[in-house]
Amino acid sequence: MPSKVSCLYLLTVVCWASALWYLSITRPTSTYVGHMSVPIRKTVKPHKNITFNNIRTRPLNPHAFEFVINEPKKCESVTPFLVILISTTHKEFDARQAIRETWGDESTFGDVRILTIFLLGRNTDPVLNQMVEQESQIFHDIVVEDFIDSYHNLTLKTMMGMRWVATFCPKAQYVMKTDSDIFVNMDNLIYKLLKPNTKPRRRYFTGYVINGGPIRDMRSKWYMPRDLYPESKYPPFCSGTGYVFSADVAELIYKTSLHTRLLHLEDVYVGLCLRKLGIHPYQNSGFNHWKMAYSLCRYRRVITVHQISPEEMHRIWNDMSSKKHLRC
Repeated sequence: MPSKVSCLYLLTVVCWASALWYLSITRPTSTYVGHMSVPIRKTVKPHKNITFNNIRTRPLNPHAFEFVINEPKKCESVTPFLVILISTTHKEFDARQAIRETWGDESTFGDVRILTIFLLGRNTDPVLNQMVEQESQIFHDIVVEDFIDSYHNLTLKTMMGMRWVATFCPKAQYVMKTDSDIFVNMDNLIYKLLKPNTKPRRRYFTGYVINGGPIRDMRSKWYMPRDLYPESKYPPFCSGTGYVFSADVAELIYKTSLHTRLLHLEDVYVGLCLRKLGIHPYQNSGFNHWKMAYSLCRYRRVITVHQISPEEMHRIWNDMSSKKHLRC
């Protein structure tokens, strides 16, 4: 006859088995729980340094690049009226030199201080990097950050320029961003558009305004994937071949870019930052963003012309400089 201890042990096993069977038929499966129930979590005390505010302001797109070549003292002695930021590549020495000797010559306007800065990233070829370093030591007008210099990093190059102005030349009145194959009619830019003798503008941005939408054709140079930019329209933006803005906008755009998802189309990206800032770019048809056959009278009417070779730049500059007395 079984002992009392054996009976108690058997009864305990039967009770546990019954309980487990009951729970298995009344409790939802783990998959079902994942969809329908709210799991009970232990309350975790937040770290004292983490707040809702600093979570929101954590950079989405931190510009964590160091200056490889810099000119931090360019604005220490004299505050420029206009800073010209020129996007260029390592092999374009002839274009940079043509600009230095023509419309980008900082000594052309004695009464108006102009500052010319060439923007580059790092090249994958160390020889080209070394050549640019030597060029920088001669002319002191080059700024380089340590991102790879490529078409898809043009946005980083422009943000570098914005950062440079905001950090090292914040008291400048105006900034122009352009490319190394652009001819700029400086007389029209300075005296007809910016007008040094007038009160400086604030939150000002102008150029050739484009109202368009993303191109979904993968074969296009301006292809924009839907997952990167799902909207059907871009905000108004100025062609990256040349636009002008008041210097206070440089810091505003740079800081806004830290919390704006990066796009490889530089001019579109600047337009996105402007929309966040509530700044509307002004249309100015003087910013011509296509190739235009040379005519002295025609070039006198514009501010920028695209696709100009170094040889053409010299020829146009010399012609316009020597024939100022001629009327159109």
